[in-house]
Formats: sequence, C-alpha cells, structure tokens
Amino acid sequence: MSAARARSRRTLLAIASALGVTTALGLVAGAGASSAATLPAPAHVVVVVLENHAYSQIIGSSGAPYINSLRTGGANLTQFYGETHPSQPNYYAMFSGKTQGITDDSCVKIGFSSAANLGSELIAAGKTWASYNEGLPSQGSTVCSNSSNKYAQKHNPWFGFSNVPTSTAYTFAQFPTDYTKLPKVSFVVPNLCNDMHDCSVSTGDTWLKNKLGAYATWAKSNNSLLIVTFDEDNRLSGNRIATVVYGAHVTPGSSSGTTYNHYNLLRTLEDMAGLTAHAGNAASAADITGIWS
Repeated sequence: MSAARARSRRTLLAIASALGVTTALGLVAGAGASSAATLPAPAHVVVVVLENHAYSQIIGSSGAPYINSLRTGGANLTQFYGETHPSQPNYYAMFSGKTQGITDDSCVKIGFSSAANLGSELIAAGKTWASYNEGLPSQGSTVCSNSSNKYAQKHNPWFGFSNVPTSTAYTFAQFPTDYTKLPKVSFVVPNLCNDMHDCSVSTGDTWLKNKLGAYATWAKSNNSLLIVTFDEDNRLSGNRIATVVYGAHVTPGSSSGTTYNHYNLLRTLEDMAGLTAHAGNAASAADITGIWS
C-alpha cells in the first residue's frame, strides 16, 4: 500500500470512528476491494420482543399507534420472518443462532447448553449484556413461571446457557432510568399480557410507549437504538412478523423489503457491537442494511 493510500485509509477510519460507524467486513479493506455496507456502532441497543402477531396485525393497525410511530420515525423491515412455531424455539434462534433442539414451550433445564450466544459473546469480548424480564420474581430467579405476575421463562432463552450468568437477568423494575447506564446490548421481555400474548395489541402498544417511549426519544440523540420485533406470527401469515428500528443513525421513514429473520438480526447485533464471533446461523447471515443514515 502506498503512503498516500495509507494516509487516505487512516483518514477514512478516523471519520468513521468519529461518526460512530463500523462495518461488518472492514472499512476500506485494501486496493481494489469493494466497499462494505456500513453499520452504526451504537452505545446501547435495546431489543424488545413481543408475541404471536402477524405483520398485518401490527403495521398499519389502529391498535398499535406507538409502534407505527416508531415505524414512520424510524425504519420498517417489511419482509421479516420468524423461524418456526411455537414461541420458545424462536427466542433461542434470535439469541444463539439456533433453536438448540427446543421444539416446544416446556420449561428448560437451567444452563443445559454451552453453545455460543449473544450474551456469552459480549461477555467474552469485555462488553456489557443484560436482559430485563417483566414479572421475574427477582434478579437471576430461575423459576419456570409466576402466574401472579404473568411471567414465563419460555420467553427468556438466556437461562438455557451455562455461559451466561443468571445474575445478568434483571427484573424489568431494574431497567435503568439513567439510560447511560444501560449495557451495550440488552433484551426487554414484557410479561404475558404486555407482550400481546394474552392481551390485546393495544395493551402491548401502550405498555411499550409508557415504559420505553422515553428511552426511544433519548436514543435518537444519544447514539442508541430501540428495536421492536416479535417471536412468531399468529400461524396464519407464513410467520411474517413486524420489526421496526428506531434511534440514532436510522433514516426516518425508511424501509427494507429484503427478506430477513432472527438470524440476520443476531448477526447485525453482533457486528454493531464489534464482535468478531458469530453464533450459530448468524455466521452465514447477512447484516440488516438499507435503513442506516
């Protein structure tokens, strides 16, 4: 590489760093290399997982005004799909790139798998990870369910992995009010009512606005992202589900018609966090592109 080209490369890398931008394949890999699609490098990403509704039941629905406001102010992934049915295998897929042999919603043995996953990768890389689980009786609790709080462990795949400390599973009441204290990546799982499983779309939409609306607003000007997705559809729409992305570096009103699934989301989360490891099927999945400013 010539001295002039090396200086040019260093300048581009400095600009990218200042803008909080990274790439999945490396920026300016060398002479003659094609440009890789850029991804943001957010300080915080919060992923919220809702339940059992098809794309058409959410996007454009009068029952989901807040989610649709995130769509119009952020990005809409119009061809996003779950992997299977019922719920639990999809959660394992989005967290570890594989369903890990899970085929039903039965309570799993704690730490039954040592497979790579988003939490273990973040921890190994010295980055922060947490889940915030509504209805969880206490931090790190491994109970299967809590009917009084409508809690269900089947929506919390982190408990299935021996390489993810149970202490990183927090109650939703522990979600920081000072958003600068959020981990690099976190998942939020509402209870069985507020995730739309047992209650209406409007119930879940209102919960999302009330509980995470302030974070979404803050994220836009603080290099952070909110991602709202679903585990699966209602079994009537080919498992097509709503997924919206809102916050810094997202082009408002953008959409992507590329076919994506939870493996693409996992790969994107890994690459935005600067991880070099990729769990399961995320290793061969493409990043989500076409929505970033």
